[in-house]
Amino acid sequence: MAEDSDEEKTEDPTPQRLEKAREEGQVARSRELTTFLMLVTAIAGLWMTSGWFVDAVLTVGRTGFGFGPGVADDPSRMMSHIVGQLFTIARGIAPLLGLLVIMALVAPNLLGGLVISSKSLKVDFNRLNPIKGLGRVFSANAAAELGKAVAKSVLIGSVAAGFIYAHLGEMIGLAGQDPATAIVHALRLVIFCCALMVLAFVVVVAIDVPFQIWSHHKKLRMSLKDIKDEHKENEGDPQIKARIREQQQRMARSRMMAAVPDADVVVTNPSHYAVALAYDGERMGAPRVVAKGADEVAARIRELAAEHRIPRLAAPPLARALYRHADLDAEIPAALYTAVAEVLAWVYQLDRARRDGGPAPDTPRDIEIPPELAVPAAQDATS
Repeated sequence: MAEDSDEEKTEDPTPQRLEKAREEGQVARSRELTTFLMLVTAIAGLWMTSGWFVDAVLTVGRTGFGFGPGVADDPSRMMSHIVGQLFTIARGIAPLLGLLVIMALVAPNLLGGLVISSKSLKVDFNRLNPIKGLGRVFSANAAAELGKAVAKSVLIGSVAAGFIYAHLGEMIGLAGQDPATAIVHALRLVIFCCALMVLAFVVVVAIDVPFQIWSHHKKLRMSLKDIKDEHKENEGDPQIKARIREQQQRMARSRMMAAVPDADVVVTNPSHYAVALAYDGERMGAPRVVAKGADEVAARIRELAAEHRIPRLAAPPLARALYRHADLDAEIPAALYTAVAEVLAWVYQLDRARRDGGPAPDTPRDIEIPPELAVPAAQDATS
């Protein structure tokens, strides 16, 4: 039961899910809003450009049939005459068409914003499957769209029928008016009728826009498993991250062990810690920690030091201070310069004794560590 409940799409989509859907071209859209805005633009544009439109119609009416026999008998002159009339009509309706083109580009993006996605242009052959096509035709969504179309048609049609019924006598009276007056009067009636239809369409838009937002949100809902998978994808699978971290640590340890043979001295605890130091006065400003570790890693450092005859010094306070306060591949803290210098002096004396065959120097004891860097043995034993 728990697994079944996890698969239910009950959770709100995450911001990443919404952004991914947007990249795929999935945003809330309302065709009713686009239609409404196109109608409003058409009515407003018709009202604003009615003077140009009426003038164009009257001009065509006056000149369209006012040509002599010479024009009628000459196809080229007749074609030129027809083109002239078409140009007059086009000039009259061009402002309205320009407004409609602009609104046709803007209106679809008002809900959901502008989205440019190549994924939405990919060919999906599943859409050509006739069985799935029939499923979409007879789906609940198709039934809802059909019901909405019928209700919309009834509402808008009722408004239009009511307007025609109320102004039927006025429309019939157009036949007794002169052409110029009749055209202006008819155009005004058309604009008023369309305006009432658009006002009725507001009801459709007020219902459809929230529904489309809710429907889009519902389609993008996620299950608990989806959210967990997304979280793992963002943060990384803990098991995979642990393996990567382990691999990185192994590689770092391998590089660190490779640097032990180049160390000048290994300071030990003597068994719990081991810190390998190197110093080159020409390339380094201060001694550097080239390797350090505890327990098994410390044992391996000591083994490599023995194999390559690297001097080892048992100085527990210094080893603890270096392990705790000095970073790997970094210079030692300035407060430990004096203590490490004492160790390096012993190393140089030991190297000279080995090379020249003289007596071995005394092993440094009781190396002083600054109080602020001293680490109690009891504290490190429990760390």
